[in-house]
Amino acid sequence: MSDPDSGKAPQADGASEAERRKAKSSRRAKRKRSHGRPNAHSAEASQAGKPGPAATRPAEDEAGSPAKKRKRRRRARGGAQSGGQHPSTTQQQAQSAPELRAAADHGHASSHKSGKSRRKHRSKRGLQGRPLAHEKTPHIAAPANTADASQAQIHGDHRHDRQTPPQREGHAHQQRGEAEFRPADLYAALDLGTNNCRLLIAQPTRPGQFRVIDAFSRIVRLGEGLGASGRLSGDAMDRAVEALRICAAKLKTREIRRMRLIATEACRAADNGEAFLERVIAETGLQLEIIDRETEARLAVSGCSSLVGPEARSVVLFDIGGGSSEIAVIRIGENRSSRLANHITHWTSLPVGVVTLSERHGGRDVTPELFETMVCEVQRMLEHFDCPPVQGAARDSADFHLIGTSGTVTTLAGVHLDLPRYDRRRVDGVWLSDDEVSAMQAKLLSWDFAGRAANPCIGPDRADLVLAGCAILEAIRRRWPSPRMRVADRGLREGLLTDMMADDGVWRRGRSRRGHRPRDIKGPQA
Repeated sequence: MSDPDSGKAPQADGASEAERRKAKSSRRAKRKRSHGRPNAHSAEASQAGKPGPAATRPAEDEAGSPAKKRKRRRRARGGAQSGGQHPSTTQQQAQSAPELRAAADHGHASSHKSGKSRRKHRSKRGLQGRPLAHEKTPHIAAPANTADASQAQIHGDHRHDRQTPPQREGHAHQQRGEAEFRPADLYAALDLGTNNCRLLIAQPTRPGQFRVIDAFSRIVRLGEGLGASGRLSGDAMDRAVEALRICAAKLKTREIRRMRLIATEACRAADNGEAFLERVIAETGLQLEIIDRETEARLAVSGCSSLVGPEARSVVLFDIGGGSSEIAVIRIGENRSSRLANHITHWTSLPVGVVTLSERHGGRDVTPELFETMVCEVQRMLEHFDCPPVQGAARDSADFHLIGTSGTVTTLAGVHLDLPRYDRRRVDGVWLSDDEVSAMQAKLLSWDFAGRAANPCIGPDRADLVLAGCAILEAIRRRWPSPRMRVADRGLREGLLTDMMADDGVWRRGRSRRGHRPRDIKGPQA
C-alpha cells in the first residue's frame, strides 16, 4: 500500500494538474448543459474580485489560446449567434477586440467551406455536443381509404416493371408516382361462359404484357340443361348472378380505366338469354354483351399470342368451351403483325362443348367405346369445316404445332406433371408431345369417376366433364396431327385485355394512334 504523504507535492497555487483538468472538464460539461447560459459561480467570483479558474491561466488571454480557438469554432458554425457568452471571457473580448474581429472575419470567410465539409462528414465522425441531423425523406400523401392504399402499393411495385430511369428524391419522385402509375391504368375483362365465370383486373407493363392485379373464377354451369330445354334454368341463373355480384364488388373498389364484359355460347343459344342479362343489370349493375363466334375465336387467339414463338409458321389454336369449341387456323408469313389475330386465315365454331357433350353421352361412367362415340361425333362436325391442309402438319416440323386453351388441356398438363395441387405458373406454356397427350388421355379413361374426382388437378367439379373435353381434343388431333402441343392457361379474358390496351396505345407512347381494321377471315357466319 502506498504512503498517503508520498508523491508529488502540490503546486504553489494550491491546485494540482489533475484538479485543473477536472475543473476544466466540469466547466465544459456545465456549458454543454446550459447551452451557452452564463455560469453563475464564475460571475460571482469575477464580481467579488476573486480569481476564478480562468484567471489562473494567463496564457489563455492570447489570441491563439484554446478558449479563443473554441470561440472561433463556434462562430464558424453559427454557435456564436445562439445565446450568451461565458462571463470569464467577456473581459478578454474587450481587451482584444481587434484580434477577435479579425478572427471572426477569418472564421466567416471560411465558414462555408468548413461548414460544408462538416455536414458532409457529420454521419462519419459526428460533432460533440450536437445531435446528428435526420435525413429528409420525400413526403408522400397517404391514400384516403384502404382501396386507395392497395392501389398505391400496387403502383409502387409496378415501378420495377416499367424499368424507368431513376429519379431524384423529393418532388420529382412524387410527380412520377402520381402521373405514371395512376389507378386509371387498370383494365378489367369478364367472361361469362357456359361453365365458368371469370374476371381479370390488370395493368399494362412491358410491351404486350400486363400485371394481374385481381382475379376471380368460379364454375357456375350456366348452360346446365340448355341442350335439352333450350333455356337457362333458374338454378343456373342464380349461381351465375351470385358470382357476378362478387365480380361487381371487386370492380367497385377499383378505379378502372376501361372494361369489357362479355357473355358467350350459353347466352347466345338460350331463348331467355337476353332476359337473363337484364336481370344481371338489375341485380348487379353489370352490363354484359353477347359476342358472336367470330369475335370469340379472335379473342382466344389474341389471348395466346405470346405463346406463339418466332419460329412458328403455322398454328392451329383451339378453345374447348362449355357449350362451343372455337378453332382458328393461323398462317404467319415473313412479316408478322403485332396482333396475331390478323394472321387468322380460317376459323370455325363447333356447337359442342364439354357440358353439352357430357350431357348427351354421360360423363360419369365413360367406357372406351363411349369415348370413341364422342370422338366420332366431333369428327363429323369437323368434316364440314372447309379448310385446306395446314403446311407442316402430319410431319415432324418445328414450323407447325397446336395450341390448346381450355380446362381440358390444362387438366391434362397438371396430371402429366403430377402436381400435388394445380399451379398455373407451371402449366401455362408447357409443351406436351403427341405421345404424352395420348398417355394422359388413356390414364384418365382408365380411372372411374371417384378416381378422377380425387385428383387435385381435376376435382369433383370437372370429373364428369374432362373426358368429354378429351374426346373433342382427340378429334382435333386426328384432323391436324402434330408432334407437339402447347398448353395455354389463358383465353378470352387475356384477349380482351390485350385488345383494349393495344387500342389505347399504352404500349406505344408517343406514336400516333391509328385505327385498327381487322382482316377478313373465312368461316361460318352462323
